This record gives sequence, C-alpha cells and structure tokens, in this order.
Amino acid sequence: MMLSMTKRRRYPKKRFRSGLEVRNSDLLEDLGVSYEYETLKIKYIPKVKTYIPDFVLPNGIIIETKGRFTTSDRSKHLRVKEAHPDLDIRFVFSNPNSKLYKGAKTTYADWCDKYGFQYAKEYILLDWIKE
Repeated sequence: MMLSMTKRRRYPKKRFRSGLEVRNSDLLEDLGVSYEYETLKIKYIPKVKTYIPDFVLPNGIIIETKGRFTTSDRSKHLRVKEAHPDLDIRFVFSNPNSKLYKGAKTTYADWCDKYGFQYAKEYILLDWIKE
C-alpha cells in the first residue's frame, strides 16, 4: 500500500467530501477569497428535490467539484438548469476528459459543451474568481 505524503490542512469547522474539494478550498483560502461551502439550497423538480452546491463564490458563481460525473448527477444538473436558468453553475472535474461511461465516446467536457456549462480541470479558474 502506498501512502501519499501530500500536505494536508485541518479544517476544524469544515468537513469536505473529497480531496478535490479540499484542494479547491485551499486555493480559495490561499488567494484570500471568501466562499460559502454547502450552504446554498436550490429546489428543483419534477419531484421537489434539493441540490446543495459545493462552493459559492462572492460573485455568485456556483462551483460543483466532481471526480465522477454519474448519470444521476448529469440528470440533476439538467433539471436544476431548467428550473433556474439564471444560476451560473460551473464544474471542476478531476479529469474533464473522462468518458461518461465505459465505451462512451463522449467525455465530461463534451457533455458540458453540449449543455452550456463551463468547466475546468482540477482547480477553479482564476478568471472565474475575478468575474
């Protein structure tokens, strides 16, 4: 078994769900950017459900970090976009060139392009923070 020797920060009041979330939180904190983590609740249909995004930047941009982008994730985001077309939801993927499923030709990036979502690889883009 290999152990990772990466630097880890401790967040006594915050519990992140993935290393990708931790890395993006570290980036924002290193840049001195305030953000909200899992505080916003967005209702969507057909059955009333609630989507809680990972990060909300001070400029209102919503950031969702994804290692895996499952069929249910994709469906949820299309329903959220339909219910709230005014929201600016963007994705940060571990690898935007991952295929949607085994044997697929379509990648996470292709899906985002098709449905009008902006995306980045591994980290929130500085341009997004400056908007």
